[in-house]
Amino acid sequence: MSTSPGGVAPAPRTPPASARRESGHDTPLIRADKLSVHFPIGGGLFTRKQMLRAVDEVSLSIPKGSFFGLVGESGSGKTTLGRAMLRATPITGGSIAYSDGEVHYDLVELPKSQLIEYRKRAQLIFQDPYAALSPRMTVRDIIAEPLEVMGITATREATDERVRTIAAKCRLNLEHLRRFPHAFSGGQRQRISIARALVSSPRFVVADESVAALDVSIQADILNLLKALQNELQLTYLFISHDLSVVAHICDHVAVMYLGRLVETAPTRELFRAPRHPYTKALLSAIPSLDPDQRGTAQKLEGEIPSPTNPPSGCKFHTRCPYAIDVCRNTEPELDHMGTEHEVACHRWQELALHDYD
Repeated sequence: MSTSPGGVAPAPRTPPASARRESGHDTPLIRADKLSVHFPIGGGLFTRKQMLRAVDEVSLSIPKGSFFGLVGESGSGKTTLGRAMLRATPITGGSIAYSDGEVHYDLVELPKSQLIEYRKRAQLIFQDPYAALSPRMTVRDIIAEPLEVMGITATREATDERVRTIAAKCRLNLEHLRRFPHAFSGGQRQRISIARALVSSPRFVVADESVAALDVSIQADILNLLKALQNELQLTYLFISHDLSVVAHICDHVAVMYLGRLVETAPTRELFRAPRHPYTKALLSAIPSLDPDQRGTAQKLEGEIPSPTNPPSGCKFHTRCPYAIDVCRNTEPELDHMGTEHEVACHRWQELALHDYD
């Protein structure tokens, strides 16, 4: 890695179209169509039940073999969307289709018997390496648990062999397998979490802020490990993060989420070169730079993100957007195809692009 994730965002690297076609990048591994996840809250003696719209009619396609980034402020619905794609949270509406060439699943209608099989193909790397590991289990038992619960291996010898193999790939020594989590640093614990997620040989991995709790130097090590494992094990990642400098370095495609909706999605280089949504531009302007000649003034967002229990009408971002007009307040924009793979949900993106409002 040429620079630390917390420093200057390096120039994003997007594979050429021919390389993406050869590696299967144009074939979606998992696709969500108008996916919604709503949670009822309240409804007590003196309160009326409300509906929290964590994810609201999101359509998203993740190509096979990609490192797909999902960014946005806290409370935008990123984690809920990732868990919905794992069928780890109830789905209110819409559809999710998974297809890896061997099996095809409609995840919304998936029966419990097939859901167990899907668990072998889709796994989660948690954010906090300290809370994600049981302090009462050895590292060997932590990594082996998915194999035993899902019945992947028939004997203890087969389980131990698979645990040793994935531990070595995640740069863990054999002596580490006999220890307990408290004996390890944050970076080592995250490698244990990664080994546990990958021991079942999944095809799709959701990494939920998986480097956010680590020091910058350790972040770089974990990101390099994830990238190396992607190439070796043919993995597809949904990488959830709030750190755009990390996303710029490692992801080949990025979706920007705000208040349960997607506002922009594009190949990483295209998004960082020419963002079209005012929210995306505000996020990018806040990336810190260590070069004094490149330091600019961050585009400040006024106010707080609205409550998902009472979202504003029209464009969800209009309450904080300096370019909002009447149509923004009354009509919700759909994702508009700009050509290639760039989509933006903004009524005025063409007009603002012409005037170069940066």
